Amino acid sequence: MESFSGESFSLSNSNYFVLLFVRPIAAVLFSLSVLFLGWFLAWKLVLVHVPLVQEIFRLREKPIKPKPADRRKLTRFYNRINAQLVYAR
Repeated sequence: MESFSGESFSLSNSNYFVLLFVRPIAAVLFSLSVLFLGWFLAWKLVLVHVPLVQEIFRLREKPIKPKPADRRKLTRFYNRINAQLVYAR
């Protein structure tokens, strides 16, 4: 068995390049890919089915309710009262 305790260990230029640039970039890309894969799986399996998320991202159209024909009851009521007050003077 050889031991490197007494020998000096030197790195070449390509080893410095790999150590300082390639490995950190690979680590960041790996972390981002794991995060993206986790988010994608959570989106497809869970988040799409949550009503709040559907409303925020407009994944489901809200049903449009037709307005009722007699929706101006209060307006007609107050107009009638004002008309009576004007004629009563």
